Amino acid sequence: MGVDIERVKALIATLEAVTSGPHFHRTAFRTPRKTFATLDEAGQDLNLMFDPEHRDFFCEQVPDAFSPVSGGWGRMGATRCDLSAVDEATLLSALTAAHRLAAPKGRTRIRRGGVA
Repeated sequence: MGVDIERVKALIATLEAVTSGPHFHRTAFRTPRKTFATLDEAGQDLNLMFDPEHRDFFCEQVPDAFSPVSGGWGRMGATRCDLSAVDEATLLSALTAAHRLAAPKGRTRIRRGGVA
């Protein structure tokens, strides 16, 4: 189990209208509206910008892979994903949920053919 950094980037590339850029020691992925995920440079973890309900769902369903980010960001819904402990299908589900929360209304499709 686990998803490597290149596969994470490939999964993110399947989401519509995503751009990336530096964010401190991480890479931020955003929709035209806002950031939905940040990836650690070493590829060890991914922070997902959920609302509290999505944070609670993923943390309860897969507690070995998901945990709230410490402090205020975590209270607002930010969630850490341990990439060594998550399977690809669960990660794609989490990425899709975070992307939908950040996407402008009417822009939540996944591009087909972007993942091998």
